[in-house]
Amino acid sequence: MSSAAAVLILLAVNALVMLLYGADKLKAQRGMWRIPEKVLIGAAVFGVFGAAAGMLVFHHKTRKLKFRIAIPAIMISEIILIAVFA
Repeated sequence: MSSAAAVLILLAVNALVMLLYGADKLKAQRGMWRIPEKVLIGAAVFGVFGAAAGMLVFHHKTRKLKFRIAIPAIMISEIILIAVFA
């Protein structure tokens, strides 16, 4: 796989995770069935920058301590892994 294809895949995954956070915010506002928190955090493992963007853009889960700790921790871990293995 070319590096350009890898970048496009990462962008797509992060965009989908951001939309997932936006969808959960919309469901919360409308009193609908919600996406479980473990799914949102699990999705952040695959698209942490999308999760962080979703939290900021949609103002979603920003007060939850679990998310305020987990998302930066995942981001730092992934940056370290990239630095070590890249």
